[in-house]
Amino acid sequence: MPFEITICGIDELPSHSDRGVTHVLTLLDPGWPSPDALATLGARQYLELRFYDIIDPHPALAAPQTEHVERLLAFGRGLANVRSGHLLVHCQMGISRSSAATFLLLAQARPDRTAAELLAEVVRIRPHAWPNLRIVELGDAMMARDGELIAATVERYRELLRQRPKLRGAMARLGRARELAAADAV
Repeated sequence: MPFEITICGIDELPSHSDRGVTHVLTLLDPGWPSPDALATLGARQYLELRFYDIIDPHPALAAPQTEHVERLLAFGRGLANVRSGHLLVHCQMGISRSSAATFLLLAQARPDRTAAELLAEVVRIRPHAWPNLRIVELGDAMMARDGELIAATVERYRELLRQRPKLRGAMARLGRARELAAADAV
């Protein structure tokens, strides 16, 4: 993409106020207040999507839906005409929703690149990225990537779990059992 991309969490937003951010993608829980720091970024375009960082439907929580990913990809298509700029993608922690969204934006912009290459770019931008599997699954289907984005994501989980075995317990406590099971599958 012909512009800079930043992935971050809410607490990091103030540090980007002087970095020339032109576009912002916000992915937050429903009901979470919009961070005041967004007003200091001076971006020309914003997209805000509201859903919980969950991977399986839950009766009391809004999970990522097809309509969210459709809006995300439409925002990305608008970026195709941008010749220079700085896209900031953020969620609560800058780990799961934001890395999945960035992965999909890159996959849409660069269909000629493998999923592994695209995810490596996300990891370069955000080294502790753990993309939300549900978001990736929805995007993979919409872009007809035949499971390639999903497979790269699962390999990322395996890599992180090899590097940081204690992460398994934390992810299990956060309700990420399906992602862990995918990483454990042969």
